[in-house]
Amino acid sequence: MITAIIIDDEQKGRSALRQKLKQYCPGVHVLGEGSSGTEGIQLIASLKPKIVFLDIEMPGMNGFEMLNHIGAHSCQIIFTTAYDQYAIKAIKYAAFDYLLKPIDIEELKSAVENAEKQLSHHTTEERLETLVQNLAGNAQMQKIAIPTMEGLLFINLTDIVYLKAESNYTIIHCNHQPKIIASRTLGSFEELLPSSTFYRPHHSYLINLNYIKRYIKGDGGQIEMENGEYVDVARRKKEEFIKLMR
Repeated sequence: MITAIIIDDEQKGRSALRQKLKQYCPGVHVLGEGSSGTEGIQLIASLKPKIVFLDIEMPGMNGFEMLNHIGAHSCQIIFTTAYDQYAIKAIKYAAFDYLLKPIDIEELKSAVENAEKQLSHHTTEERLETLVQNLAGNAQMQKIAIPTMEGLLFINLTDIVYLKAESNYTIIHCNHQPKIIASRTLGSFEELLPSSTFYRPHHSYLINLNYIKRYIKGDGGQIEMENGEYVDVARRKKEEFIKLMR
């Protein structure tokens, strides 16, 4: 049985989530509920739950502010929210799960399953640090949690030279670091990483524009990256890429 608490300032929201957990996630035992960030801090300290369902928007102290006070507890955080796209992106960058209200049952089951898997990895503190850093950046994310076969790896966006698709995995080539095999598709990275910095010149590649050394003409052409490696440009992307570089 996995223990959990629910932190949400709306009583209806807490009741709805508790009922869905009871009906669709019978392996989760809700120990208690809180209606504010202050109550959440107290409940985490006293009950030591394995999962915390945390509403982002709460008066007085929101969910993110509450996280600054919980310390190195090994609980898994699943955020619940009705809006705030920037916050959702920051959550994704730190590899946390989030549930949009009204909460979808399949998404709830998936989030609980992911939380169970993460319990043995002990990465909550690093993910919280990544989340807090990215939220403090405001204009742009600084760091991302990369899911690998061994767990999560935390790297700075500025260290990524380019990414290459490899079936359902992605090979991440970093500056002065070993290659990383990420258990996520290149398409999901394209959706997540900022388009102002990362560009997809070919279906197999996603590049950091800051690391381009030169463009070599050809049918589609090739891009030489600053690390000395070459990336293909698809014929259909050639004109767009040249315009982008100008």
